Amino acid sequence: MNKLLLTLTLCLPATVFAQDRLMGKAWTTRSVVMAQRGMACTSHPLSTQAAIDVLKAGGTAIDAAIAANAMEGVVEPHVNGIGGDLYAIVWDAKTKKLYGLNASGRSPYSLTLDEFKKRGLTHIPATGPLPVSVPGCVDGWFELHKRFGKLPMEKLLSNAIHYAREGYPVHDEASISWASMISRLGNLPNVKETYAPNGAAPKRGEIFKNPALANTLEKIAKGGRDAFYKGDIARTIDAFMKRVGGFLSYRDLAEHTSDWIEPVSTSYRGYDVWELPPNGQGIAALQMLNILEGYDFSKIPWGSPEHVHLFVEAKKLVYEDRAKYYADPAFAQIPVKELISKPYANERRKLIDMNRALTKIDAGSFNVALKDGDTIYLTVADGEGNMVSLIQSNFRGFGSGMVPDGLGFMFQDRGELYSLQEGQNNTYAPHKRPFHTIIPAFVTKDGQPFMSFGVMGGSFQPLGHVQIIMNMIDYGMNPQEAGDAPRIDHQGSSEPTGEKMEGVGEITLESGYSYETIRDLMRKGHKIGFGLGGYGGYQAIMYDAKNKVYHGATESRKDGQAQGY
Repeated sequence: MNKLLLTLTLCLPATVFAQDRLMGKAWTTRSVVMAQRGMACTSHPLSTQAAIDVLKAGGTAIDAAIAANAMEGVVEPHVNGIGGDLYAIVWDAKTKKLYGLNASGRSPYSLTLDEFKKRGLTHIPATGPLPVSVPGCVDGWFELHKRFGKLPMEKLLSNAIHYAREGYPVHDEASISWASMISRLGNLPNVKETYAPNGAAPKRGEIFKNPALANTLEKIAKGGRDAFYKGDIARTIDAFMKRVGGFLSYRDLAEHTSDWIEPVSTSYRGYDVWELPPNGQGIAALQMLNILEGYDFSKIPWGSPEHVHLFVEAKKLVYEDRAKYYADPAFAQIPVKELISKPYANERRKLIDMNRALTKIDAGSFNVALKDGDTIYLTVADGEGNMVSLIQSNFRGFGSGMVPDGLGFMFQDRGELYSLQEGQNNTYAPHKRPFHTIIPAFVTKDGQPFMSFGVMGGSFQPLGHVQIIMNMIDYGMNPQEAGDAPRIDHQGSSEPTGEKMEGVGEITLESGYSYETIRDLMRKGHKIGFGLGGYGGYQAIMYDAKNKVYHGATESRKDGQAQGY
């Protein structure tokens, strides 16, 4: 029955989404939002509003992004929160330079590889205490604020505190994830008390309050980052973890630090695309762009079999390198410069057959010694020209199921992404950062900011980044059209957690690709499937330097909002 439904779905004609709009691509859902003094694009209207409030009060783009992220943890706990990690790329208008922040946490000192062996595990589970690493979000806020902030933290967190205490109506996407989480994790300590105080997950439109989270945010606003990592909050976490058989300790929290790092880039047809180096997967987007730059897409129509085929084959090649090399650079030598070089891309490109899908690929060699995720991405720009690209996540859904007593949040399960196979770059070790999927991005043109953007969604994120860049640069779309365009995903590549690619994997396509394209891809040996809702979420701000106007775009598949003034 499922195969029949799949076949019928794929045979349907391309869906037109525009509802007879007067301009734009057929799939465009709304116009780009344009403004000059400030812009905020987030995945929830209340978060966008919190950012705009801060901008109007004289805060910087970075201040506004912190306020929006704090609000996101309140209104979208199914995808982010202070139990997770954070990365950011900041364009500073004064120095005319990009700055990168890695605010991801490390594994517990007391949890060893031998512990996993004793338990007979070959993969770290998604729930329980084992995948819990130090949450880096709060430290990330204060690092950003110390360097680029202007308004006091009490002001920045005030909206989030208010809505956590007074409540807010639960939106569509959150309500679906919420019900699933309570079904799966409701028997774990403090989960129902925190997220289903009335005995069931809140339904769409119902008011949800989280007074415990409001209290935690108040302590952070008044006491700073040390209130979380060295104060009563840290002691509560330590005691909770000991009680549930966990390994995260007061020492792990007290010794946590974020790192300011240099973004890395490649040029794509005259535009410089910037990502953060590992432990994240951002350079996968740069590697893909380098390979794809060798093809003339002015002669390859969007949505054609050639377009999809080349995109997927480039992804397969790059994800073998991702599986082998990407990890915590404090524990492994990662040839970043070589991986994102044009000569390397030229060599890898030779492996692509225009007429046949690759089935077996090895990673590249150098002389040196993922599954779906739930995330929020937001971007903010201010009247002084500062822009921030920020991404934050719990990894899977709400996270690990571990909710410390009375604190109102759940810990991430990011530690699931270590490999338990010895001798690999991403093999588990104490006090080590895991391979990370969440990646912010930025584009410059002639040394000036062009676009701050990101695409959520686990292993899909580099694919999403590349599609946005190609849609705009190769196919002339505006930021909203580029995000609304039907997306391409591919699953089945080798993973940093140890899994190996077998066969061609599976391409999944959103509605909007023609039957002719699907048929021709199958003739090239690709396996084609249909995915529902697994294509990430997107926000972007493009800067028109000539007219000094920000162009904001938001994800049509989720509950987001772009707003400027």
